[in-house]
Amino acid sequence: MNKAILFNFNVDKANNQIKVERSFDAPIDLVWSAWTEAEILDQWWAPKPWTAQTKSMDFREGGHWHYAMVSPEGEKHWGMVDYIKIIPQEFFSALDGFCDEDGNPNASLPRNKWENNFSGQGEETLVNILLSFDTLEDLEKIIDMGFKEGFTAGLENLDQYIESQFRLRKQNKTNNMARVASYLNFQGNTEEAFNFYKKAFKSEFINGIQRFGEVPADPNQPPMAESVKKMVLHIELPILGGHILMGTDAPKEFGMTVNKGNNMHINLEPESKEEAKRLFDELSEGGVVEMPIQEMFWGAYYGSFQDKYGINWMINFQNN
Repeated sequence: MNKAILFNFNVDKANNQIKVERSFDAPIDLVWSAWTEAEILDQWWAPKPWTAQTKSMDFREGGHWHYAMVSPEGEKHWGMVDYIKIIPQEFFSALDGFCDEDGNPNASLPRNKWENNFSGQGEETLVNILLSFDTLEDLEKIIDMGFKEGFTAGLENLDQYIESQFRLRKQNKTNNMARVASYLNFQGNTEEAFNFYKKAFKSEFINGIQRFGEVPADPNQPPMAESVKKMVLHIELPILGGHILMGTDAPKEFGMTVNKGNNMHINLEPESKEEAKRLFDELSEGGVVEMPIQEMFWGAYYGSFQDKYGINWMINFQNN
């Protein structure tokens, strides 16, 4: 990201409050989703090497988010967020506290009220967060438990998520008009194959070639081999009648194997997330799911499967 990140963290002991001001290099709808959808919260809320794991979520006034912070050894600390007021893409307030696996409150640990205000500034979003505690003792206990360090690390996770999740969104599909494409998998020679197709169809790649080396490094994963960095992550080529040919390399270093049974998928891009989920559920019934439909790092709600007749499908709703 090339924009300076604003981050102010202030403890107001006189009023038993913590005030946080934080900017994100993404439009407001994307940041709002990251704070309000369980599958995205699970990817950034916990400071590494801990992870967040949602048990249940109902994001509405009167609803809740029941989740666990999970250590690398499998130790779980449970939390419950009870939503009070929601103004979509503008504001939500909630009570946040500790609980057990069944959702019973832990009265020995502090509970506090969150008030989150979201304001869009073009391609940037500012989030103002106010945490209010019943007593100064509760506030100080949360600080002593490492809240500032843990929350700061979580927000940095969100920065990394936004950087990778929405990178290709700006480059590839700029609207949600439905389309169908053929998606091809290669064992390292995608660029060679697509140059062959490019010559045959006399067309040009859409937004060039995206490579694995453009994906931000994950500090929890081994470094990517130089040979893999040069491989094709995604490429698109118009062929006939508005049809798009898409492709990617499937590196053996990632445990992928390409053969004549899995080297081609029908790629559907519906107009809505709801339609993507419906098509995935109906078409995959009786088949074999390869990737459950979920939010993915390139900014899409995506899943893949082989239907009961042996045909390979990809469902890909691009977040915009």
